[in-house]
Amino acid sequence: MSSEGVKEDCLGWAARDPSGLLSPYKFSRRTVGRDDVSIRITHCGVCYADVVWTRNEHGNSKYPLVPGHEIVGIVKEVGCSVQRFKVGNRVGVGTYVNSCRECEYCNDRLENYCEKGPVSTFDAIDADGTVTKGGYSSYIVVHERHCFKIPETYPLALAAPLLCAGITVYTPMMCHKMNQPGKSLGVIGLGGLGHMAVKFGKAFGLKVTVFSTSISKKEEALSLLGADHFVISSDPEQIKAMAKSLDFIIDTASGDHPFDNYMSLLKTGGILALVGYPSEVKFSPASLNLGMRTVSGSKTGGTKDIQEMIDLCAAQKIYPKIELIPIDYANKALERLIKRDVKYRFVIDIENSLK
Repeated sequence: MSSEGVKEDCLGWAARDPSGLLSPYKFSRRTVGRDDVSIRITHCGVCYADVVWTRNEHGNSKYPLVPGHEIVGIVKEVGCSVQRFKVGNRVGVGTYVNSCRECEYCNDRLENYCEKGPVSTFDAIDADGTVTKGGYSSYIVVHERHCFKIPETYPLALAAPLLCAGITVYTPMMCHKMNQPGKSLGVIGLGGLGHMAVKFGKAFGLKVTVFSTSISKKEEALSLLGADHFVISSDPEQIKAMAKSLDFIIDTASGDHPFDNYMSLLKTGGILALVGYPSEVKFSPASLNLGMRTVSGSKTGGTKDIQEMIDLCAAQKIYPKIELIPIDYANKALERLIKRDVKYRFVIDIENSLK
């Protein structure tokens, strides 16, 4: 929000209309409050949500719109009541920047399910009435509760995708105890989310099978990411051969796909966790009932899980595969993302390219 007498000292890239075309944009951030942290942004990941909101696919985008919710950087100022951070700390900010901090879910550190609704990092109305603007920008001001410590040993550029892609698959994996060595995990889709699910699965000692419609992804799934098996999901014979072999499935696909086929791959008591957004989820009740199976949904994660995941990635050297780009490549990156032409996450080098 800009107002008379307020200095527009934050430089970003914004979409002005549903074309989604991004261009330079100056705006103001709120004054640092007593519980706030001001962060000089060094890197920001590119998520498909950036496409959806800049192009008004939900019909309620508020322009000018500055996207980006996989943010990392350096603390440049803290409020007088901030205890956890100091100037110079390396920090991250994820998909939401505020919550009521009073409801049962916030009290349980599940702020992503806040009863009053978590405040999204961009294109949402914050507590002060301003519209939030994301990480395609030079700095951001966030309540300290929604900032996360990035260990000194973890490269900042690689930390960015953890704040959405990483936590989106980590949360259901931990919730459903998909961290038991020797168990079997299926991963549907091998994009930004799917490749992190493979990495977590291998770190947890699971036997990982990747399902994709594209044979071109076989070599990278097995050799680059270390999956144990690769299955062409459109091949009925390959699917049939996997019947009742998996303890868990993480479904990251947002395109429509048949669920009964995948449910048949679960063992008795198996769990399918859905983190993608297909237009519908349709399966026979028998796919659940006859195998005592469960279908569960999940979105991002609470603050406790996010910090836990970051610390785990640092300790076990779990790194996303990224393509580092300058800010003036952002429009091209979004076009390539639509075409699934990225391995596996674009990260914008804000500190060296946003001038």
